[in-house]
Amino acid sequence: MTATLTATPPDDTAAAPRVARRAAFVFAVSVAAVVVAAVVSVTVGSVTVPLGDTLRVLTGQEPSHVRWGMVVRDLRLPRTVTAIAVGAALGIAGLQMQTLFRNALADPFILGAGSGASLGVALVVTLGGGGTAGFTAGLAGAGRAGVVGAAAVGAAAVLLLIVVLARWVRSAVTLLLIGVMLGSATTAIVSVLLVYTDPQRSQQFLVWGLGSFTATTWSDLKLLVPVVISGIAVSFLTVRALNALLLGEGYARSMGIDIRTVRLTTVVSAALLAGATTAFCGPIGFLGLIVPHLARMAFGTSDHRILLPGVALLGALVALVCGVVSQMPGTDTVFPLNAITALVGAPVVIAVLVRSRRGALGSAL
Repeated sequence: MTATLTATPPDDTAAAPRVARRAAFVFAVSVAAVVVAAVVSVTVGSVTVPLGDTLRVLTGQEPSHVRWGMVVRDLRLPRTVTAIAVGAALGIAGLQMQTLFRNALADPFILGAGSGASLGVALVVTLGGGGTAGFTAGLAGAGRAGVVGAAAVGAAAVLLLIVVLARWVRSAVTLLLIGVMLGSATTAIVSVLLVYTDPQRSQQFLVWGLGSFTATTWSDLKLLVPVVISGIAVSFLTVRALNALLLGEGYARSMGIDIRTVRLTTVVSAALLAGATTAFCGPIGFLGLIVPHLARMAFGTSDHRILLPGVALLGALVALVCGVVSQMPGTDTVFPLNAITALVGAPVVIAVLVRSRRGALGSAL
């Protein structure tokens, strides 16, 4: 993780009109694309619902057949809302981490929230019952609530430790390294636990680790959506500080910004977003890493006043597209969500590394 973000001051008045016009255009296109992707998400799947019936259900009317209403309303709408919420949450959390640590390869799970959630679920798998029941149907006798609760507790435990350490650590780089080490340690514990776990339940844990938008229900969304909205709201409170941090902590201090407070607020917001999404959908990789870079390229700016809402939109769009592709429309085949996000994200990461390397060579020359 050596690629470093570089940025020009976000308040460049000479370029402001051009950036504003470009941002307005990209926002309009992004909103339209999200709407289209959402309609496609609720229309296609193993069985394709007629578009007319989909639109009737979405507008509160009765479809031509009752089964279309059940498919759209009870199965695909929760999946679609989940993808939108998770994409926006991970995109914003990734942007926060990349700005806070000035590292182009930072992602929402870099401080260990995802690993903590995995540890919580692994403990449930190892110590709980459930026998041969499905992972979300009878694990530890608590069903899906047990999985979500264990993941949330694990992520919260790591978050609490990071928050405590953030009050004592002066350097963001040191905090980053501590987060990486915590993630490595919890991952190692998970590996040891799985050695002593029934092979069938270990396999179920691995399936959970591949990520999915399809397991959430409307009752899940009543908790997930408010948590995501809260985390995003907190992130908007740090816009000015994040813009200042683009030019380094020294510049931020000269602007009168309390670095420790900003660091703590940003870490809490990002960890809350990452932990909540992991609890309900599993650890979904690459979204939080690539979406901030896509937003910077699309909007042509590093100004967080534009990037934060832009990242939320593009994150929702990318998540919706990956969710549709993973379902393989027209077939019963379902690909692991993390496999799709990796296929989409790997080229973006490579491009970022190549671009960073060129910049380093150029500055050296």
